[in-house]
Amino acid sequence: MNPSFVHRYEIDSSRPGVGSALRDAALRAIAPALVLFAAIVGVGFLIMGPFGGLPAENNLSKSVASGRTAFMDSVTMVWSHIGNTEIVIGVCVVVVALVWWRTKEWWYAVVPAIAIAIQASVFVAATAIADRPRPTVKHLDPAPPTSSYPSGHMGASTALYLTFALMAQRIETVWLRRLVTTVCVIVPLLVGYARLYRGMHHLLDILVGMVNGIVCAVLAWNYLRRKVGQQRATAPAPQAVTS
Repeated sequence: MNPSFVHRYEIDSSRPGVGSALRDAALRAIAPALVLFAAIVGVGFLIMGPFGGLPAENNLSKSVASGRTAFMDSVTMVWSHIGNTEIVIGVCVVVVALVWWRTKEWWYAVVPAIAIAIQASVFVAATAIADRPRPTVKHLDPAPPTSSYPSGHMGASTALYLTFALMAQRIETVWLRRLVTTVCVIVPLLVGYARLYRGMHHLLDILVGMVNGIVCAVLAWNYLRRKVGQQRATAPAPQAVTS
């Protein structure tokens, strides 16, 4: 990934006005998210229309369910809960507050909140339109009132932890930066596997949920106009989130 994109808030740490930040968010994050929404809904129509619901995916879910064990039932329960709405929101609030406190940059600290807000908006609208049934296997988690496509758990965890991974690039201690980045990348993958294993989503639901989360994280990270043309070496010294 382009270093000027990853470090855009360090290269240009100027303070925006609330009004200009809201305008930037509308033009640079919300408007592109409408295109993402249309694409996700389009794929959903293909799945439920010409592709006949993709019965092969249901066979995959049955195959995964046939290999369940008591141990993995317990492990995947924890992994699945990481993507629960209350957990995602709670973790987001805590991290936003900590980053805001450490950096004193509210426009930077709110990026994870923007990411999950956009993701949730796209997900809720798309799942209501697609209305894809969940796999015909025993569901190990309570089924929310939304349809199977796309996976909200996967989208939310991907959007949240990918923005955390981007934020982690400010950590000055190399081993800690790499560790935090690796954990943030792995967490959504665990959530996705858990949702497949526990019979809550088809594989494509999870993959599209991941795409939703990735795109929303990128849009959120890019929501504010920054001047990143100069070399990073000439930028103000970064304020590390931790050391």
